[in-house]
Amino acid sequence: MMRAAAAIVSRAVSVALIVAASACDQSGSESPNVKYGDCSVSGDYGEFDLSPETAGALTVRTTLPAPGWWNGDTPDSVTSGYEYCMAANIAYRSGLDRVTVEDAPFPEVVSGRTKDFDLALAQITITPERRKVADFSPPYLSSTLGLLIRDGEESDEDNIRDVRIGVAEGTTGEKFVENRIQPAKPVTAFPNDPEMVEALEEGRIDAVVHDTTILLAYPQKMGDRVRLVGQYRTGQSYGALYPRGSSEKEVLDRIIRQLIDDGTLAKLSAVYLGAAFGQDPVKIPYLTVDGSP
Repeated sequence: MMRAAAAIVSRAVSVALIVAASACDQSGSESPNVKYGDCSVSGDYGEFDLSPETAGALTVRTTLPAPGWWNGDTPDSVTSGYEYCMAANIAYRSGLDRVTVEDAPFPEVVSGRTKDFDLALAQITITPERRKVADFSPPYLSSTLGLLIRDGEESDEDNIRDVRIGVAEGTTGEKFVENRIQPAKPVTAFPNDPEMVEALEEGRIDAVVHDTTILLAYPQKMGDRVRLVGQYRTGQSYGALYPRGSSEKEVLDRIIRQLIDDGTLAKLSAVYLGAAFGQDPVKIPYLTVDGSP
């Protein structure tokens, strides 16, 4: 999985937003003048016939804060971000005039216990365990796990077993640390990302293992007090989560495949992930566990 505070908007982001807006502009003279925060939308309004949980709205569950993914600390304040604008494009192509954002703890989002939403977008890694309680969309982004440490310290793949590691509760990072890294010291699970990174900064833990695309936000946001030293390959991907047995899965899958195929999601990644965080995830060094990726 997974989450953190408002995104850093730089000159580079502003330029990227302008480029994306021109590339992803609303199409067709028949298109209504609907707005979803600051998101640009594309495709044909109402091309797909979706029967949402609430008439006229796409109800999306996530876990806030999650800068870059959902820019805004509360459901009412979110105006942009990769997954929010992904939801906006799904709503637009479904002929829905608004996106309703619901904030919930990550373990609850992936629990499969609730059904009163259309889909969840919360940097959710697709796993066999989660498939037992919920349904998933086609993968829309590769998932790796980053290693975040305090600047000036030397925790790395060689000594990671000997330091105090923090993870986000209920995430694949937690499972990875327990099953693959197997540290000598107790692992601390945190209910949200800000608390976890605060514990790192204050010296209560020595390292954080969490989604690379989430941790990318922190070195810039915290004035280089922390640094991302590498990432672990997981062979996994993010997917949208649907309530188990959702009657709208087929339609939502078709829309998401279209967003992938027509380049919409690639544009959102460039604007809200790459440009906003100032670091290309692909160029972050890969780490190994016992010599294996």
